Amino acid sequence: MNPLIAPESNAHHAAGGRCALSVNVNKVALLRNTRHLGIPSVLRAAEACLLAGAQGITVHPRPDARHVRTQDVHDLAELLRRDWPQVEYNIEGNPTQNLMDYVRELRPHQVTFVPDSEDQFTSDHGWQFPADMARLKPLVAEAQALGVRVSLFMDPTPEAMAYVAELGADRVELYTETYASTHGTARQAEVLAGFTRTAQAALAVGLGVNAGHDLNRDNLADFLRAVPGVQEVSIGHALIADALELGYTETVREYQRCIQKAYA
Repeated sequence: MNPLIAPESNAHHAAGGRCALSVNVNKVALLRNTRHLGIPSVLRAAEACLLAGAQGITVHPRPDARHVRTQDVHDLAELLRRDWPQVEYNIEGNPTQNLMDYVRELRPHQVTFVPDSEDQFTSDHGWQFPADMARLKPLVAEAQALGVRVSLFMDPTPEAMAYVAELGADRVELYTETYASTHGTARQAEVLAGFTRTAQAALAVGLGVNAGHDLNRDNLADFLRAVPGVQEVSIGHALIADALELGYTETVREYQRCIQKAYA
C-alpha cells in the first residue's frame, strides 16, 4: 500500500469534479538558491498554498539541482505525509535521468514523465510516439507496480493518445505553451481546438487529462472552458510570479476563482 496515496477523487477534487490546482514550487527554490540563507522557504511556500486551497504540490527536480534539490523533494514528501495526507504530490522529470530514484524511494501519488535533456532551459516538447514507446514501457510499468500514477507530458496530438493508452500510462499532461503563446490572438481558437480534440481522444481511450506550462490568470479559464475532462493543472512560474505581488494566499485564491469561473 502506497503510504502517500490520497483518494483519486482528490485529484478531480471534491468541488463537483472541477479541475484541481497543483502548485509547482520550483521557482521558490530557484530564488532561494541564489543565496545561502534558506529563504524563501520551499516548505513554507507549499504550506501557504495548501492553506489557501491548492489541492496539490508539484516539483521538478532536475539533475543539476538548479531548482528544487533532493532534500526539498524529501522534505516535501514528509510534510505532506505527516500534515497533508489528502494532498497530491506530483514529481516531474525525465525517467531516464534522476526521476526514478525518487519514485522508488518516495512513491508519490503521481509521477509525470517529461522528455527534458539534462541541460534544457525548460520543458518545451512532449514524448514522441511510437518512437519513445520501447524505452518508456518498463519505466511506466515499474512506477505503477509501486502504486504510483503515471502521467506523460504530451503535445496536443490527438493520434498519439492511442499510443499512450497502449503503453499503459494513466494520464497525459498536455503541454500548453502553444495555447498560452497564442491566447488573445487570431490563432487562439485554432490552437485551442487542437487541445480540445486531443483531450477528447485521450478520454475516449480511458486516459485522464492534466495540463500545464505557461497557464496563468489570464488564460486558464478559457482553456478549461474549451478542453473537456481536465483533472489537474500544474502551475508554477506564473503563480509564483503573481505571489510576489499578491502573496501566496490571494494568488492561490485567484487561480481557484479562475477555475470556478470556467465551470460557472
